[in-house]
Amino acid sequence: MLQEKLVHLQKKLAEYAALVERMVDKSISGLLNGDSALLESVINTEEPAANAFEIDLDEMCTTLIAQYQPAARDLRTVLMVLRMNNDLERMGDHAVNIAQSAIFLSARPPVKPLEDIPAMSRVAVRMFKDGVDSFINRDAVLARTVCERDAVVDDFQTKILTELTAIMQKDPSTIERSLQLIRITANLERIADLSTNICEDVLFMVHGRVIKHHKEEQ
Repeated sequence: MLQEKLVHLQKKLAEYAALVERMVDKSISGLLNGDSALLESVINTEEPAANAFEIDLDEMCTTLIAQYQPAARDLRTVLMVLRMNNDLERMGDHAVNIAQSAIFLSARPPVKPLEDIPAMSRVAVRMFKDGVDSFINRDAVLARTVCERDAVVDDFQTKILTELTAIMQKDPSTIERSLQLIRITANLERIADLSTNICEDVLFMVHGRVIKHHKEEQ
C-alpha cells in the first residue's frame, strides 16, 4: 500500500511540474507575441490551480508520513517531494512575475529585439523539466548535467544586464521598460537555480553526497 501511495504522490508531483512548466512557457510566449490574454490566463487561471496543487501535495505528504511512518529510502522520497513542492510553488510565482512584466511591456514599444531572453528561457525550462525527470527516474547523470547548465543561464543574465544597462545610459526613456526585462531575466535565473537545487537533492538521494554550494567550492 505504501508503494502505491508513493507512486501516486510522484505522479501528482509530475502533474504539478507540468502545470508550472506551462506557466513559464505561456509567460514567455505572451511576452514574445504581446498576447495579453495568454498572460492574464497565467495569473488568473494557472496560478490558482498551482496553489491548489501545492496545498494538496503538502497534505498528501503529511498524511502519508503520519499513516505509514516510512523509513530509509521511502522517507527520503517523501521529504524530497515536500522540498520540490516548495520549489515548484516558488517557480510558479516566478512565472507569474514574468507574466506581469510581460503585460507591462506588451502595451509599449520594444527596447530591443528579444533574442537572448527566449534563448535563456529555453535553457531554464529544459533545466526545470530535466530536473523533475531526474527525480522521477533517479537519474543522477541527468541531474548532474542540469547543475552544469546553470552557468549557461548565468551567462545569459550577465549579457542581457550589460546590454540593457548600456541602453538605459544612452536613452533614459527606456529605463522603466528595461527594468521590466531585467526582472524577467532575474526570474528565469531563479527558476534555473531552483532546478539546480532539485538536482543537487537528487544527487544526494542517489549517491549520498552533498554537492550544495558547489559553485563556491570550485
